[in-house]
Amino acid sequence: MSIFIDTSGFIAVLDKDDVSHAGAAKIWMDILTSEEDLVTTNYVLVETCALVQNRLGMTATKVFQVDIVPVLRIEWIDKAVHHAAMGIMFAAVREKLSLVDCVSFETMRLLGITTAFTLDKHFKEQGFICLPA
Repeated sequence: MSIFIDTSGFIAVLDKDDVSHAGAAKIWMDILTSEEDLVTTNYVLVETCALVQNRLGMTATKVFQVDIVPVLRIEWIDKAVHHAAMGIMFAAVREKLSLVDCVSFETMRLLGITTAFTLDKHFKEQGFICLPA
């Protein structure tokens, strides 16, 4: 079984001032001690690095890169997935639905992943199980 890890989950774990930090940190520890395969994309990594560096600084960015990234299976997005995600984004016609989210949805569907560690409501709207619930 696999769990997809989204930027919002990473941010909630890393940012102690985030309103969801306590709950997300507990779920994150549960996920880490499980037998689940933790999957994300290179798009999520870029988005997360940019946000962590901007909001929390370089020390937190290094913690992310050194302590968190090594436990992840990274799916590297190819041209076909990128174009499919662009199609999803344009079809949705929603300004708050990002390309990174659409890449995540497409990747999850292709890999048969049904659960995401995310605080982004768009994953639930797309029919995925979200942790924390």
